[in-house]
Amino acid sequence: MNIYEQKQRWKVFLFAGAILIGVGSLVYTNRLVKSLSSQERKKIELWAEAVRILDKADFSGNGLNFPLSVIENNTTVPVILTDSAGDIITYRNIDSTKVKREGYMDHLVEIMKEEHDSIVINLMNGDRNFIYYRDSYLLNRLFYFPYIQLGVIMLFILVSYFAFSSSRKAEQNKVWVGLSKETAHQLGTPTSSLFAWVELLKSGNRSMETIAELEKDVKRLEKITERFSKIGSRPSLTEISVERVLTNSLNYLKTRSSGKIAFNLELPDHEVRVPLNESLFEWVIENVCKNAIDAMNGSGRITLTVNDLPRAVHIDIADTGKGIPKSKFNTIFKPGYTTKKRGWGLGLSLTKRIVEYYHDGKIFVLNSELNLGTTFRIVLRKRGRSSS
Repeated sequence: MNIYEQKQRWKVFLFAGAILIGVGSLVYTNRLVKSLSSQERKKIELWAEAVRILDKADFSGNGLNFPLSVIENNTTVPVILTDSAGDIITYRNIDSTKVKREGYMDHLVEIMKEEHDSIVINLMNGDRNFIYYRDSYLLNRLFYFPYIQLGVIMLFILVSYFAFSSSRKAEQNKVWVGLSKETAHQLGTPTSSLFAWVELLKSGNRSMETIAELEKDVKRLEKITERFSKIGSRPSLTEISVERVLTNSLNYLKTRSSGKIAFNLELPDHEVRVPLNESLFEWVIENVCKNAIDAMNGSGRITLTVNDLPRAVHIDIADTGKGIPKSKFNTIFKPGYTTKKRGWGLGLSLTKRIVEYYHDGKIFVLNSELNLGTTFRIVLRKRGRSSS
């Protein structure tokens, strides 16, 4: 499955997840609304029973003013009590500013008739009263809540998706810009050297030493081309000697670094072999060491230590540079992050991709102290075993 198919599948999952959450919330809230509506109905029926009791007790003139506490306790459900002729006797929980409007109460009674069946109160004298009511304000808000919630969820997913897409695009742009600059940087050194050799050849200096140096730069260009050609696809790995790869990388760095940089290689007393792509892994070592050289301002010591463990091989690269703040341990591997004025922040990002994506290993800052130095650790698993 390619990246575009995966992206489309995630869109479907997000949309389906939002629908499921919304439908689940809607079903649950509807059940809750029905339960509360049933309770409000029982509350109104209780009021009707209270009126019947008052009528039997013969509270003439005062029996219909809701003197009982059960009636007084209703502070949420709008209620209107009428006689058999439809004249309003009393009401409760209705906006007092609207009651005085002409026709408002009659209109409200009609609305209540449509929403709920009236409750009939049979009085002692054979007459009847009617109680009309509508759902409380809280119940009405609860009814619309799942629809609002679904809208908010959809809006959140859309905003999150667009924000994530914008972030990914910005990061990809940094990668491509950085990759082009890294290519120019990698090609710059051998190309400049080739121009110098060309001038020497023009001057008639055709010694074997000149030809040998020219051949080195041509091979370097060939290696750079090979490295960049392998970035877009997973390369093949071959079980090779770690010592050979590290030695080749250090030999290249020594010829292109200040004489004030000391390189140390500490190896076990036996050969260590792991599955590697030699060309890409040399690039990893060079990138980490170049960062170390920059951190030391061209003067210091870089030590590479190889530890052979039962399930994995650890390669520690320690320098005596200015160190890295703990808060930046993960940030330094992100595309575009750099502390150098002329840097483009791609070296360690590519390094991480080569180690973790192409070699199924790990690279991280093992420890670092300001003005004392930093140690990077590369973990490579042995064939057929998981890394420790």
